[in-house]
Amino acid sequence: MSSVLKCDKDGQQVCFAKMNVTDVEDVIAVEQNAYPFPWTRGNFLDSLDSGYEAWVLRDEDGDLLGYFLMMYAVEEVHLLNITVRPDRQGQGLGRKLLDKLIGLARDANMHAVLLEVRPSNNHALLVYHHLDFVQIGQRKNYYPAAGASREDAIVMRKML
Repeated sequence: MSSVLKCDKDGQQVCFAKMNVTDVEDVIAVEQNAYPFPWTRGNFLDSLDSGYEAWVLRDEDGDLLGYFLMMYAVEEVHLLNITVRPDRQGQGLGRKLLDKLIGLARDANMHAVLLEVRPSNNHALLVYHHLDFVQIGQRKNYYPAAGASREDAIVMRKML
């Protein structure tokens, strides 16, 4: 578990910490529970080794609630993965994760946040629209899907 937690108290105590290799087992467990095509342990370790910005959100007991990984590019950040533990979805935790990510992007003087999302991920699309992300494109056959098929990605951006 992450060693330095920064906690908020606003009805529920949640704590942010930079993700490190000791978090990866918890992250993998959530990732595998959340998605039919989860990131691998190697994906997370490679992202950490590459120095991508990675954060976990834990409750007051230290249980993992969610996480995100992003990479800085020229004047924008690219959200690579954002996940809320399935049994804790619908409680505003995704919004907390995105608020943290947006704050980091602004602190780094970035001008935008870019992401891809599955068209079938209705809940995420609602959250992104609520936070003023707009669709700027589509990537054909971007995500693996059931059988040997693929699912497109909606490309979204939020100007900061």
